[in-house]
Amino acid sequence: MTNFLPFSMPDIGEEEIAEVVDSLRSGWLTSGPKTQIFEMEFAHFLSRRVKAQEQTEPVQPLQALAVNSATSGLHLALEAMGVGPGDEVITSPYTFTATAGVIRHLGANPVFVDIDPVTLNIDPRKIERAITERTKVILPIHIGGLACEMEPIIEIARRRGLKVVEDAAHALPSTYRGHLVGTLESDATVYSFYATKAITTGEGGMIVTRDPEVANRCRVMRLHGINLDAFDRNSSTKPSWHYDVVAPGFKYNLTDLAAAIGIQQLKKAWSFQERRALMARRYNDELRDLPTILPAGAPDGDLHSWQLYILRLDHSIRITREDFIKQMARRGVGCSVHFIPLHLHPYWRETYHLQPHHFPAAWRAFERVVSLPLYTKMSDDDQTRVIEAVREVVDLAAALPQNSLIYSTACSD
Repeated sequence: MTNFLPFSMPDIGEEEIAEVVDSLRSGWLTSGPKTQIFEMEFAHFLSRRVKAQEQTEPVQPLQALAVNSATSGLHLALEAMGVGPGDEVITSPYTFTATAGVIRHLGANPVFVDIDPVTLNIDPRKIERAITERTKVILPIHIGGLACEMEPIIEIARRRGLKVVEDAAHALPSTYRGHLVGTLESDATVYSFYATKAITTGEGGMIVTRDPEVANRCRVMRLHGINLDAFDRNSSTKPSWHYDVVAPGFKYNLTDLAAAIGIQQLKKAWSFQERRALMARRYNDELRDLPTILPAGAPDGDLHSWQLYILRLDHSIRITREDFIKQMARRGVGCSVHFIPLHLHPYWRETYHLQPHHFPAAWRAFERVVSLPLYTKMSDDDQTRVIEAVREVVDLAAALPQNSLIYSTACSD
């Protein structure tokens, strides 16, 4: 089908192209002036929404450190907090494997906690019982752009002497109780700028923290453990060839070519969020009468980034989720699934002897979720196509006999 509507597509304009061309003409392609500008503007983007009157005591300024992926950002943040062999990090199984993978890269172990069946975010009520003497960090994930219930998570962490690192890959710009994710009282927040994200650099990520020690450690470790950035060395007008390797670091820096895209994408973040929210409201309005479970919205006064629109098929629909996606594809609409919980994957299942029923809320959600296309380049007509396709597939399933081969009760509660 030539007019297939993909699940996601980046929204790149002439501004991004011109900024990249400017970098190419400058002769500086790797981490340099554009990366520094992107970092400063990202910190400013978050900081200017902080309500000064609510700051009861002086706080450290936000620091933003650009990296080549959110995966590397999570890795650096956890390493900077001393996570190492034998330690434990509490997180959710309802996420992409990178969230837990970086924990294993450090020799530590993820301890999974089930999700809230409504929000799909980690259930704070189940965190405390998972804490042991080996626990170092709590790592919540803001699924689809809906902020986790952070206040109890932070309260538990402070009371038990733990750190909090937020996986905010979906959460720009999302708010929690009037504050942007990234400005809360966690120890670090990590964003993703992958090609499918609300703003993109193609590949890339950002670490945000108020802790100077965490920021300094991440800054050194993102580029081979060298104590001086390449840009500082090579842009100096004085001889500056000498540097010291102070730790066995990584190669996690963001290039200026990627940062150039990010500079212009960041300027559009609010308009992108407004468009996504408008589209999400239309989906809600036009699909609410179907036997589906609509995604949870943000509480009144808060913002949902709507990185994803995760629809759940009610168990009464006489079609499997897999066949629903196939039927949508036949109508020229691409869909996806977010996520296959980690405890269902061979590595995590076998390494930690996990079974589907160990995390029943994540398991049940997975069996019925399907993410519909939602991106800013979609036109109103594109969204109409998606809505009509969903209604057609649901109507087709309703007409099937109950003993149909594609009818399944696997999603039943």
